[in-house]
Amino acid sequence: MFTSKTARGTLPTRKRAAAFTAGAAITALLLSGCVQSQREEDGGAGGEGEVDSTFVFAASSDPASLDPAFASDGESFRVSRQIFEGLVGVEPGTADPAPLLAESWETSEDGLSTTFQLKEGVTFHDGTDFNAEAVCFNFDRWYNFTGLAQAPSVSYYYNNLFRGFADSPEAAVYESCEVNGDLEATVTLAKPFAGFVPALSLPAFSMQSPTALEEFNADDIGGSSEAPQLSEYAQGNPVGTGPFKFDSWNVGEDLTISAYEEYWGEQGDVQQVIFRIIDDPQARTQALQAGTIDGFDLVSPADIPVLEEEGFMIVPRDPFTILYLGINHAVEELSDPLVRQAIHHAIDKQALIDQTLPEGTQLATQFIPDVVDGYNEDVTTYEYDPERAKELLAEAGYPDGFEVEFNYPTDVSRPYMPTPEQVFTNISAQLEEVGITVTPAPDVWTPDYLDRIQGTEDHGIHLLGWTGDYNDTDNFIGVFFGQEKMEFGFDNPELFEALSEARGMTDREEQTAMYEEINQQIAEFNPAIPLAHPAPSLAFAPRVDSYPASPVNDEVFNMIELNE
Repeated sequence: MFTSKTARGTLPTRKRAAAFTAGAAITALLLSGCVQSQREEDGGAGGEGEVDSTFVFAASSDPASLDPAFASDGESFRVSRQIFEGLVGVEPGTADPAPLLAESWETSEDGLSTTFQLKEGVTFHDGTDFNAEAVCFNFDRWYNFTGLAQAPSVSYYYNNLFRGFADSPEAAVYESCEVNGDLEATVTLAKPFAGFVPALSLPAFSMQSPTALEEFNADDIGGSSEAPQLSEYAQGNPVGTGPFKFDSWNVGEDLTISAYEEYWGEQGDVQQVIFRIIDDPQARTQALQAGTIDGFDLVSPADIPVLEEEGFMIVPRDPFTILYLGINHAVEELSDPLVRQAIHHAIDKQALIDQTLPEGTQLATQFIPDVVDGYNEDVTTYEYDPERAKELLAEAGYPDGFEVEFNYPTDVSRPYMPTPEQVFTNISAQLEEVGITVTPAPDVWTPDYLDRIQGTEDHGIHLLGWTGDYNDTDNFIGVFFGQEKMEFGFDNPELFEALSEARGMTDREEQTAMYEEINQQIAEFNPAIPLAHPAPSLAFAPRVDSYPASPVNDEVFNMIELNE
């Protein structure tokens, strides 16, 4: 049985702050008075010896959805982690699972059944009791998604990790959930999934109020898989058990949450959080310098020395990411393994890192960081060699090169890619040197870019990446290459079968050895190109004493400590 002495709500408390934000420094300065006024109206500014309990954080984009079951992006999950909690959390400062709404659990020897003992006295923000009935309601909800809710671009994580739904049980990993008592539930799987418990730390599998899900038609999704339309619930009625409850969302401007008075754990210094939407990295830096925000993520590498010199706190995360150049095999030229090898040889990864990515970034030879089990020190690599790239292109029948669409996101910063346009420009120039002409295809991140890459075949080579959700190899290469996906457009039954077998292994040593073999298999197949493991950083105003940085971004703002 797994137990722990600490849970999220009983860790030391923390604090919050500041203001408003826009584009340039002068705009930020003009807005500072507005923000101060807003704080005072909200009761944020305390008396002598107290801290300002409003914390303003600059987000790089709006969340894609307030329903974490239908989200896969970091900005959605940053908000979700404040509002929702799962059965399983993450040990602070690590990628390892820890108790949260489940105080302990026990898994059967065959790995198919796990019984969870639940925390007592927990309520959802709407007053609904959290209990075993609520647990099974959530599991059954995911399993019974129908229609558009089943689209991989909509229920991304459930698709990738649980594989099938009630109308396709032959593919499904989940089987059933049984209520054993008010505070005990047993989840039974149809197939072994060694990463089941740590996977539950994902915001996508947070516990949500059954009452609110039904009242606000959470599964009523319109549009198409390429452009899904959010439900009433996902637009403005999310209800969880977390330390903060939802207040308002002004799309393109800000999102506000406030402390839930009946929260089961300690609240900390911060009583209100304002997520201010600032898509430009330079504007985020200027807003911090102007004093109109308290902090932001994804600091541009060039700004770190300047901010440190000015007295701002820089908080680096350990690299637990992967930036890759995706390749759509549905494009004729890209389906040729010689062409993929040529592209790999054409890219100077170290130059890319030195010129566009944060200090501490590691060069990638495979799709998992070296701290994850299954990392293969002897994997096949493709060194930077433009002459070899030209030879391979000629051998493939393209002595004069070819033209390809290059998709990249705009108006966003990601943990694995703080400045997408710079990465695009750098790689484009390298490809041009070997005769591959790129056609730029920029799209705004939300909703166009992800919908195009993950939900259609209408793309070529493209920039994407991943921040690991928990310490499990399947969370990287299983998510990428475990089944057919429109993003990559290939069918490799041998690879799919190997990944499926590995994810069900309960013997850790055997599983690690098999993942090492699979990483070699991926390197030889070369379905996409691993570029780097970036080390993203956050920046904070001097009034922030500490911030609970997590390699998997499991950062809950009631853990922030402030000094004023």
